[in-house]
Amino acid sequence: MEAQTDIQTYLEQGKQALAQGKAREAAIAYAHGAQLESDNPAVHLGLAEANLALGNYGVVHMACRRVHELQPEGGLESKIAQALIDLLDRRYERALQNIDAVISEDPGIAYAHAMRGYLLRANGQDYDANLARSRAARLSFGGRFENCFPPLDPASSASRGYASSSAETPIHNNGNGDQRGEREPVPAWSPPGRMQRQIIRTRFTLSQYPSLVTNTLIAINVIVFLLVNLISIPIPLAQDNSQVAQGAYWELFTAMFMHLNLIHLGLNMLSLFFVGRFVEILFGKWRYLVIYFVSGLCGNLLSFVIFQAHLFPPPPPGTTSPFYETGVLGASGAIFGIFGALGIFYLLNRRSIGPGMLSNWVIWLVLNLAFSFTGGISLWAHVGGLVSGLIITFLLIPRQRGRRRYS
Repeated sequence: MEAQTDIQTYLEQGKQALAQGKAREAAIAYAHGAQLESDNPAVHLGLAEANLALGNYGVVHMACRRVHELQPEGGLESKIAQALIDLLDRRYERALQNIDAVISEDPGIAYAHAMRGYLLRANGQDYDANLARSRAARLSFGGRFENCFPPLDPASSASRGYASSSAETPIHNNGNGDQRGEREPVPAWSPPGRMQRQIIRTRFTLSQYPSLVTNTLIAINVIVFLLVNLISIPIPLAQDNSQVAQGAYWELFTAMFMHLNLIHLGLNMLSLFFVGRFVEILFGKWRYLVIYFVSGLCGNLLSFVIFQAHLFPPPPPGTTSPFYETGVLGASGAIFGIFGALGIFYLLNRRSIGPGMLSNWVIWLVLNLAFSFTGGISLWAHVGGLVSGLIITFLLIPRQRGRRRYS
């Protein structure tokens, strides 16, 4: 019952965000829903609708096909998915028939009325289009579905309604004092080539396993720990800063997979499981891998540089100092990197998700850094991983392209 409630919450969040023209927030909500219930056709339909607004037409096609697979005998979601495909192919009459069938079966779907208004406007039926648009606004409690559909041909009367809005269209001065709105048209969907189809299919298949990379990293760490403790490995894998100074540079990398004991391994993998899965969904698998490994390497490298530069003297015999490190082992630097990635996401989206999430992140950050000052925990690997994770994520985070803006 709890999982079902979470699914409905994400579906409602996605619908509301889409009605308000916040396609990015809608895509995030539906992505959370896909993680909880990957076989829910409503979730994949929501992903298709959000990606249509974002201009990711290849993903729209793949998500719609997934809806068809989940509803082989047809259904409301399947009919809307087919209408989306027909819309991208500019088969407006056929798309309108599917949407009319959906509305006749369930007249309470606001998005269906919004799409109907768009399709009617594409066919030059402006009066009926305005009626459909008004119904969509009433059903969504004032939603306008701004920029949820591709811009229509500017030469037609359809270029007024959903194709553009004063809030989203940049204003240009033509030199004569009058200003006019211009917006780049989005090309209609054309069948991709063989290589493109394979790339789209691969990406969509990977999206069905939202925690694939995180689970793989956890499995590798566990396997390495078991191998190291079961057999004797002649090559040193933990980072010894003195050995690195003599040319054992591979230890900067291999140390990320070495752990001192079972407790050390368990705590790191537990942190990776909870934080890593979320970051993997938010930023995608390749960005996630880059953030993870580069942050881990930078954290270990910082520990080595500080040791090599003799910035802090060794502590008296029988004592320890968090500032003086002779070596490093563990995935903590990489984990701090993805923790930094999560902070960047909260910071950039604080208006839509509220200040509470960012505040919780700061509290956990302070607590974790405080633990780094206790004996036996690498302070510099944590700090280096965190800082590099923040910087790398800011550089890699998807930017808004062209003239589109998302509030």
